[in-house]
Amino acid sequence: MNKYLCIHGHFYQPPRENPWLNEVELQDGAYPYHDWNERITAECYGRNAASRILDEEGRIVDIVNNYARISFNFGPTLLEWMEKKAPQVYEAILQADKESQERYGGHGSALAQAYNHTILPLSTRRDMETQVIWGIRDFEKRFGREPEGMWCGETAVNTEVLEVMAEQGIKFTILSPYQALHIRKIGSRDWKDATDAKVDPRRPYLCKLPSGKEITLFFYHAGISQAVAFEKLLNNGIVFANRLTGSFSEQDKPELMHIATDGETYGHHHHFGEMALTYALHHVETAKLAQLTVYGQYLELFPPEYEAEIIENTSWSCSHGVERWRSNCGCNTGGRPGWNQKWRGPLRETFDWVRDTLVPVYEAEMGNYSDDPWELRNKYIEVIGNRSEENVAAFLKVNFKQNLGELDKIKILKLLEMQYHAMLMYTSCGWFFDEVTDLGTIQDISYATRALQLASSITGDDYKTPFKEKLSQAKSNEDEYESAGDIYDKLVKPAMLDLLRVGVHYAVSSLFTRYPRKSHIYCYQATSLHHEEFEAGRHRLAIGQAALKSELTWETAEFTYAVLHLGDQQMFGGVRRLQNEAAYQSMREEIVESFERSNIHEIIYLQDKYFGAHNYSFWHLFRDDQRKILTSVLQKTLSSVDALFRRLYESNYPLMQALKQLHMSLPSELKNIDNYVINTDLKAIFSSPVPDVEMLHRTIESSKRFQAELDTVTLDFSIAKSIAGLMYQLQKTPEDTELMNVIITALEKIKELKLEPELWEARNIAFALRRKLFSHHHELSSQNDPHSRNWCNRFNALYESLNMKA
Repeated sequence: MNKYLCIHGHFYQPPRENPWLNEVELQDGAYPYHDWNERITAECYGRNAASRILDEEGRIVDIVNNYARISFNFGPTLLEWMEKKAPQVYEAILQADKESQERYGGHGSALAQAYNHTILPLSTRRDMETQVIWGIRDFEKRFGREPEGMWCGETAVNTEVLEVMAEQGIKFTILSPYQALHIRKIGSRDWKDATDAKVDPRRPYLCKLPSGKEITLFFYHAGISQAVAFEKLLNNGIVFANRLTGSFSEQDKPELMHIATDGETYGHHHHFGEMALTYALHHVETAKLAQLTVYGQYLELFPPEYEAEIIENTSWSCSHGVERWRSNCGCNTGGRPGWNQKWRGPLRETFDWVRDTLVPVYEAEMGNYSDDPWELRNKYIEVIGNRSEENVAAFLKVNFKQNLGELDKIKILKLLEMQYHAMLMYTSCGWFFDEVTDLGTIQDISYATRALQLASSITGDDYKTPFKEKLSQAKSNEDEYESAGDIYDKLVKPAMLDLLRVGVHYAVSSLFTRYPRKSHIYCYQATSLHHEEFEAGRHRLAIGQAALKSELTWETAEFTYAVLHLGDQQMFGGVRRLQNEAAYQSMREEIVESFERSNIHEIIYLQDKYFGAHNYSFWHLFRDDQRKILTSVLQKTLSSVDALFRRLYESNYPLMQALKQLHMSLPSELKNIDNYVINTDLKAIFSSPVPDVEMLHRTIESSKRFQAELDTVTLDFSIAKSIAGLMYQLQKTPEDTELMNVIITALEKIKELKLEPELWEARNIAFALRRKLFSHHHELSSQNDPHSRNWCNRFNALYESLNMKA
């Protein structure tokens, strides 16, 4: 067979970490998940690692890892998050690359990606090199091999970008057919016009570069890629497969049919898209319509017979080249009438100013330690992916031969972090959408702010004023914000942190968290030097001393604090750098004495006396911890509300029952009480380690009787987590048939609620258990072993309850 098929998925999310915490904070828009990375992992990345093949009755007959059969790239910043927050999915992706090497003659499915999805043609040569090198080194660390190909953000390239990739050993990249300029058969003198996608995507093309180096270009099939992304081609796996293989010619020659889309199409943008992909690949193989392959294997089997030249400064998502990331070119995502994107130009000019301002700072300061500061920046990827103290110390020891003092180490790490954030501020999502207030744009402004803050801590210069002035030229379309400068003032500046602000968080949260002597707070190490708490009714006082160390820059500080909690979210705290023991003891004695006399006004006066302007409150906590504390406070309030609603529910239950028997609608007041109690009970049932099936039965009956309006989003999420938790218990104790019965009963009852929980995780565990244990028990059952016979019966029942074919 000489017809080959390759499907490429570009899996990517922009970096979303708070630049001062190195963690993704709570994002309410991703509810019921913590943040968008977590949500899209559940909807897409995880599902493609364990995608389903269904029978004609809709039951699961097989679970496969799509990544092992397609070509893919993952953004390095996304994989860094996934390694920490979704390790099972992360490991499945790495394993898929190993499996694909066996399938595709030693060539893996995974491609590298230029580090944080910048628009490379708009970068300086030096920044291009860092982006490519960081992408390659990150890939090598994760996948344990050198990458053959590389994906460029938005497929944006020019000749210089191709030169940089070729220089670093990249063999090929994937482009849109609209990026081709000329093509010709190798050895021919005459070029043919290839503009407007007049290029055959079924073959590779050699691109000979001015330096004498070469790189291969694969121009994907635009029509089918477009249909997958936007025209619902994923509604049917067989139709998808036939569309792919129907694009081969009838000539008896090797051909590669390949497409490229955002990987999020398969599951996130298109629900169940991952299953359409799975079934299309399955159908292609079983019907022998084509041979599945990846680019590296095809390139080895069939080297290019044609060569191509590209149109300079082009991409796959802007018909004007790369203008979408620097001008009001007209490309947008369908924003409101009257909106414009004139803000894009001033925003890029601002970031270019940041970059150019930081270059001399970096060269001058790092030049005191190294003859090649920019090579050091390229090597810094070794630290970005592993912030452990041992790894950072090893990096400093290898790259700086002289004996460094602690202040020197801090300055070096600050300089490198400054350059790291100067890279992140160019992440393409900052310009892609319609409005300067988009989350991606705010994120990029935050990275730029962090870079300038680090520079200021080294030079003592004020960069804030000119930075804001330049940002103010990027005008918003929203009435709430005048410009990006307004966004800086209202959203970014208040989020800025230094060690003292981290100390504030530690001090205030110490009233709600029992910190051990040494603890970890985001990317900071905290050591409690002294901590006392006092209580008087609802009032609480925490007073103490602590030390902090940044895991990113190794900067340290010791501070003293006194925090007064008046109940609920009302708290007042003072935090300042530690002076001396005598001053601390004096402050402690006065404040404790006032607290013991319940003299609140005097405590607040003393906080002003000892801490001056360094007074803080609940609103200075980090976002996730604000939510935790408010939730804790809210639970106390809701407990009284809950008691009231239950009394009303129980006392009016006979009346509600009589109304239903007479087919009369419940008054809205009683309906709201009914909805509250039933939803609360269901959430409680599925938040316990083992659901109370009797209580579940009674609650479901009440729900059906009064036609309760269920909180489907929260309940679907809670049920999915609950059943997955039970399945994990079963995985640890697979002989526990009583636990199987509980799960079976719970699943039967859930069907009565007509909810649609995503049981993806539970089914994965069941599938693994069946493969591991079923044949063993089935064999013993055939030998009349009663335990194994019962086990097989119960497990088959569980399997079918999960809608899986036994």
